[in-house]
Amino acid sequence: MSDLNHSLYNDFPQYAERIRQLKQENETFARLASEYHKLDHSVRGLEMRNVPTTDENFEQMKLRRVQLKDQIMKMLQ
Repeated sequence: MSDLNHSLYNDFPQYAERIRQLKQENETFARLASEYHKLDHSVRGLEMRNVPTTDENFEQMKLRRVQLKDQIMKMLQ
């Protein structure tokens, strides 16, 4: 279980201003950031509450979160 907050602002503090800017100016970035936030919230909620879920489902959620973070990071650079 992990109680680490994986918000974009926590994971990329050096890009905080760029994240805010892109959320306002770039529809694709805003959509990816929103999906990432919702998915991260769900993953963290399951981890913290020990809610039963299939391992496959949970692993797919975490994999998608990593994929989104990679896409977002590319856009930040």
